Amino acid sequence: QVRLVDSGGGLVQPGGSLSLSCAASGTIFSTSAMRWYRQAPGKQRELVAAIDSGGSSNTADSVKGRFTITRDNTKNTVYLQMNSLKPEDTAVYYCNANLRERLWSTTNIYWGQGTKVTVSS
Repeated sequence: QVRLVDSGGGLVQPGGSLSLSCAASGTIFSTSAMRWYRQAPGKQRELVAAIDSGGSSNTADSVKGRFTITRDNTKNTVYLQMNSLKPEDTAVYYCNANLRERLWSTTNIYWGQGTKVTVSS
């Protein structure tokens, strides 16, 4: 059974940095796109960053130049390095991945449980 566990959230002052990680475990044949979403209180979940299996990535305009998404395919893990954090970055961050459990399986989307990031002085 595939499971995504994201971690690394916490309280940080404006201008500070945090690094999130999300590890997929279980029976995994292949992983394609991996993503980070966030959901602030009272707002819809939004896509923050995405990366494919080859390492091509993109980030939302709101975090461009401040957040970097990377991945380690050998560990089925995706990271989000967040620098120059702002109060408006406060949200629960969720990882998301397209995974195939076996060669003959369809690709399914899995979600982490979320990790809370609070940017406040």
